[in-house]
Amino acid sequence: MITITNIKRVGSEKTESVTIEGGLIKGWNLPTDQQGEGQVIDGQGGTVAPALIELHAHLREPGQTEKEDLSSGLAAAAAGGYGTVVSMPNTSPVVDDPAIVRSLIEKANSLGFARLRPAAALTKGQKGEELAELTYLKEAGAAMFTDDGRTNENARTLRLGLETAGSLGMVISVHAEDATLRADGVMNEGPVSEALGLPGNPAAAEAARVARDIEIVAGLHAQGVPARLHIQHLSTARALDLVRAAKAQGLPVTCEVCPHHLTLTDEALRSFDAIYKVAPPLRTQADADHLLEGLQDGSVDCLATDHAPHTRAEKERDLLDAPSGIAYIELAFPLMYTRFGETLGLERILDLMTAAPARVMGWDEPTLDAGAKADLVVLDLTTERPVNPAEFKSKAKFTPWAGETLKGWPVLTVVDGKVAYQR
Repeated sequence: MITITNIKRVGSEKTESVTIEGGLIKGWNLPTDQQGEGQVIDGQGGTVAPALIELHAHLREPGQTEKEDLSSGLAAAAAGGYGTVVSMPNTSPVVDDPAIVRSLIEKANSLGFARLRPAAALTKGQKGEELAELTYLKEAGAAMFTDDGRTNENARTLRLGLETAGSLGMVISVHAEDATLRADGVMNEGPVSEALGLPGNPAAAEAARVARDIEIVAGLHAQGVPARLHIQHLSTARALDLVRAAKAQGLPVTCEVCPHHLTLTDEALRSFDAIYKVAPPLRTQADADHLLEGLQDGSVDCLATDHAPHTRAEKERDLLDAPSGIAYIELAFPLMYTRFGETLGLERILDLMTAAPARVMGWDEPTLDAGAKADLVVLDLTTERPVNPAEFKSKAKFTPWAGETLKGWPVLTVVDGKVAYQR
């Protein structure tokens, strides 16, 4: 049994305590004789919320553990306030075998950090040619299907996948970029790429693919097929407008936006530092502003980090050769709260990182009610401190926001009623 004292629920200035037993919230402000003789933790006056949910993280296991592994990745997630993480299947080997799904879940459960809900590949080897054994992957515990890292060039295969996944009640998430339009672009196509002489990735590469995928869903929807499409890391204003139009038609399309596409732009590439190389690329300030409007008006369904660790040596290559990706799951909430706390408000940011991802997946929305699962985070919303990558639990101990002063740091994360992180 654990009792956390000296905490406040969102929207309240009342100091309370919560008691946890058997992985569930037993109750609030219980008399001492009902708190048992378990552990008592001082919440330091922090604000308590349901633990965050991440739908898009690369934990690199199996096969790429020099970048990250389940232990470091899930510890990093817990330090970031996350209770549940959906990992991407573009590992080595690809997660397209039910045995791999089961082994990942079994190992993660033994670690005691954030809970793992692995995504499985939509197609065998993520080659986009033949559907993976989706039924068996679901039975093994796969949370969703995606070929993330690949761009689903074969529209017919994606359509078949949406039909099959729909019959299973599962979501397919897609990395929406037309590979032929993206070509060898390493950054956003525009005045900055032209000034730097670097190959550009046009906004149309994302918008064209989003339009195609929406049309596939529209066709299935008209036939009564319960397909559900989730578009990952939306980066452009044009693509968001297409999602808005699809939602207006009642189509089952959802999307996520990443904090790096809100807080950084292609201007950062003037440094020629590959730490800013991501896929899809950092866009313009106008795109970032449009995405923020989408978060405000509900057009964007949720936030996700696309936590994508690489080795420092890989990211020190030049922009043409370095891999894409930023690892920052540990500071996603402080970054969002510090930059957009006044614009979006605390409750909206928390919804985008807790209940909203659950809605996308069709999971029960997390609550702090008595009897609910004891997944919660305590946040220090006032203390400001600089980002120090050396303290990261992730193996990727570098970040574009190093040295920036943020507030809203998690100080305690509880998963399944057990302490997964405590600062």
